[in-house]
Amino acid sequence: MEERLQKLLSQAGVASRREAERFITEGRVAVNGTVVTELGSKADPERDRITVDGQPVRPAEKKVYLILNKPVGYMTTLRDPEGRPIVTDLLKGLDVRVFPVGRLDYNTEGLLLLTNDGAWANRLAHPRHEVDKEYLVRVRGSVAKEQVRRLATGVELDDGPTAPAKVEVSSQSDNNTWLSIVIHEGRYRQVRRMCEAVSLSVVRLRRVRYGAVSLGDLKPGEYRPLSPAEVAALAGREKREQRRRKA
Repeated sequence: MEERLQKLLSQAGVASRREAERFITEGRVAVNGTVVTELGSKADPERDRITVDGQPVRPAEKKVYLILNKPVGYMTTLRDPEGRPIVTDLLKGLDVRVFPVGRLDYNTEGLLLLTNDGAWANRLAHPRHEVDKEYLVRVRGSVAKEQVRRLATGVELDDGPTAPAKVEVSSQSDNNTWLSIVIHEGRYRQVRRMCEAVSLSVVRLRRVRYGAVSLGDLKPGEYRPLSPAEVAALAGREKREQRRRKA
């Protein structure tokens, strides 16, 4: 799609919009080898070759936001020295490089976000934003009320006490118990370590919600793009806009 040249240069990080206008009027910008000096000129970054001072301008990379249902047996890294499968191996047909937002360990499954938007990812990962993450946890045997209380109020780990969590028993039998655990911290293997701290043995761990986004009916190994509303909700823009309107 055609856009004004000064906008394309600004989006590509070449210069500010005003500086880009100056580059154009000074005759430093060319489209398909032809110098352009008129500020209203447009170009299509996907079709046209745009240069500044003879150097090609790469089009701004399209921001991509994905939700993946990570299966057990995949590393949440971009490479693994041991040669184990990595989550990006599952992104068939995607022609944009993305990276995971946070991590799920090798034996943990469920909701994983991936993006190429570093600012968005950093906001989600920062502890002060306190984004809820919900896990379904199957543990061996029955679970006592005291164990649930300790998980909810916080337990002492080797890297300090955990913040209060929301913990509910979803189902229970003599052999296994399913717990729903909602935390807003993001420490390494936190839910597993919390359970170990109260003498619970984790059999299966699955993340089913991240902020306002749920795993839904995505099958293991499947992914889909997030909607614009989901991207905004995860970034907290909806809440900020609501506070602004009330002010």
